[in-house]
Amino acid sequence: GAPSSIARRGSTNRSNMRLMLNKPMITRTVSASAGRKFFVGGNWKCNGNRGSIKTLIDGLNAGSPVEDVQVVCAPPAPYLDYTRQNLRKDFAVSGQNSWIGGQGAYTGEVAAEMLKDIGCEWVILGHSERRHLPEIKETDDVIAKKTKYALDQGLGVILCIGELLEEREAGRTLEVCERQMAAVAKEISSWDNVVIAYEPVWAIGTGKVATPEQAQEVHDAMRKWMAQNISPEVSEKTRILYGGSVNPKNCDELASKPDIDGFLVGGASLQPDFLKIVDSYKYAVAAP
Repeated sequence: GAPSSIARRGSTNRSNMRLMLNKPMITRTVSASAGRKFFVGGNWKCNGNRGSIKTLIDGLNAGSPVEDVQVVCAPPAPYLDYTRQNLRKDFAVSGQNSWIGGQGAYTGEVAAEMLKDIGCEWVILGHSERRHLPEIKETDDVIAKKTKYALDQGLGVILCIGELLEEREAGRTLEVCERQMAAVAKEISSWDNVVIAYEPVWAIGTGKVATPEQAQEVHDAMRKWMAQNISPEVSEKTRILYGGSVNPKNCDELASKPDIDGFLVGGASLQPDFLKIVDSYKYAVAAP
């Protein structure tokens, strides 16, 4: 099962969490009033080739039109242009990373301007694999500066935060997430084009999923942190996604939680039934 310890300090109010397990439709009055449109991102990571990506795009394009949900796909850099040219136009395209500044003598890097030029609307920054893979080890400061630069170039940023297993077991979940958020808060003045993705590192690709209650608890704590350290308005308007072994079987229950505004999906986004996860927005909005 999922590790249970979140923090030793009373940063969240468990009594505010609601168990909504067996209801087919949930009214998210907080999100509705704040105008937080459900958001589902698919991070294809370093996977695929021209043939498999064409097959995936064809499968996604065959799906029904979607409403009340924003969908973004993030293919590997070599396939960004191809994906944007061929993917259905109601799905946006995102880079998986961008450089800390503009173009220049930065071999191997991709500038935010280049992503914009080929039609990308978003970029994923701060993903745990870029924070923690020993070959990369991006720091909070670098991620914050990348975030500012990407926003300045007109990209939206999917900002990933989350704790390692040992950090959760030590009761440091909120401390780590707040530290990662604070680094970005020092650099940017507007959060209008930022979406937060909470991804507990111990749940990414492991098959272990934070329970809906665990995820809601962290999302609620992050929203309270934003209210206290940025502004109540930013807290209400900013979408907080959950990521970490999200799949068609668990997405509906997670989507029913009041502070889960969507998902950043990894492995399951490489299959056409990613559309079933997109469809989970129906569990997260008021019935007509």
